[in-house]
Amino acid sequence: MGLKELKQKKWFKVMTNTYILVLTIFVIWMAFFDTNSLLIHLELRDEIQKLEKQKEFLKGEIAKDKEILEKMSDEKEIEKLAREKYYMKKDKEEIFLIEYEDSIKNKQDE
Repeated sequence: MGLKELKQKKWFKVMTNTYILVLTIFVIWMAFFDTNSLLIHLELRDEIQKLEKQKEFLKGEIAKDKEILEKMSDEKEIEKLAREKYYMKKDKEEIFLIEYEDSIKNKQDE
């Protein structure tokens, strides 16, 4: 098959059309090499999805914290927290800490 026969083929004429060549080069440039390429858009979309998931998680954490703050507005809740977490006591009161063997082993593992 010679060059003359190849030039007579319909697909060759279409592919060597100047407009088709320019359009093809433009599409390839925009998809892969441009600063706003398709690949960068895909990466940014993935990052946006990750950030939206993180946003939902943090909204849940904020709601939990608001609930804790509402509880802490009550004086009895503050006293309960101080006694349980910080082992505080009232005057003339004794505190006895009871630890089971299972809890001692867990503390040593940590």
